[in-house]
Amino acid sequence: MTINSVIYNNNLKKAEILVKKAKQGNVDAIIVWDLAVIEIAKKEKMPFFISTQANVSNYKTAEFYKNLGARRIVLARELTLKQVKEIKDKVDLEIETFVHGAMCVAISGRCILSAYLFGKSSNCGACAQPCRKSWKLIDSKGNEFETQGKYFLNAKDLCMIEFVPELIKAGIDSFKIEGRRRDPKYIRTTAKCYREAVDAHFNNTFTKEKVLKWKKELLEVYNRGFSTGFYFGEPGKEGISYNKADNVSKYEKVLIGHITHYYPKINVALVNLKHKGLSLNKTIQIEGNKTFIEQTINSMEMQHKKVKIAKKGEEIAIKVNKKVFNNDNVFVLKERI
Repeated sequence: MTINSVIYNNNLKKAEILVKKAKQGNVDAIIVWDLAVIEIAKKEKMPFFISTQANVSNYKTAEFYKNLGARRIVLARELTLKQVKEIKDKVDLEIETFVHGAMCVAISGRCILSAYLFGKSSNCGACAQPCRKSWKLIDSKGNEFETQGKYFLNAKDLCMIEFVPELIKAGIDSFKIEGRRRDPKYIRTTAKCYREAVDAHFNNTFTKEKVLKWKKELLEVYNRGFSTGFYFGEPGKEGISYNKADNVSKYEKVLIGHITHYYPKINVALVNLKHKGLSLNKTIQIEGNKTFIEQTINSMEMQHKKVKIAKKGEEIAIKVNKKVFNNDNVFVLKERI
């Protein structure tokens, strides 16, 4: 559980309530970095980990937090593998590092750009991600500079799947996958690939062929292109996705409609194709607060008659693999050209 945003005076009471609820709920640990929250955690005897927001970049700082009572530190993302290993060698404390997912263009996520431009603070969990937008570089005289692309603040995603053995040998105790605002398929795929990679290392079955398979799977879910971040030195231009701001995965999700009714006895759902039509053999995803299903459409009916194609605005009945709920969104997966 994370309580790692900036804590202001008016947040202190809420932070205390959250820590107490975490303790009552048998949460394993909370991820923090504000000293006031650390003090509350110690008072409530709640185990705590130090967030990457603390920007722990050397062994002395790690030692400081260990002496405060931290059980684990999520190190700064800007460290090389050599620096990570040195911290682990010098401090007897669990360390965790990011191995996959979105990278922030600011040091350890301490960005003020979103707050300055949109009044939404990334340090309070409300980043509007201005770094993912297109930018122009203009001097005080109005001259526009040529750049390699419009998205020159748009960092590629971190992907360390092929270096899992090196990460383990460096003494890293826990791998962190950045998955905020990602769909369940992303979470399932990334967790599965890294779990398999870790197991393969310890089973002595880690191969280049497996790495290619895992990378292929990871490229099929949300990503902005991959880099190795700072692990092997400061990333240069190869760490920026200059020409595209968002998802470059093999497939894109296109919203086609939503669930209007579910018949549990026959596992059939009615879908209102409000936005797009649908045809047989397409792969769809159904998503909601309690729902995530991915399946291929093998049959569909309209007014109790089988159809091969349904148009935008029509309502169809489809068999579903699991329970769905009214207003769950329905997407079709479309391969990018």
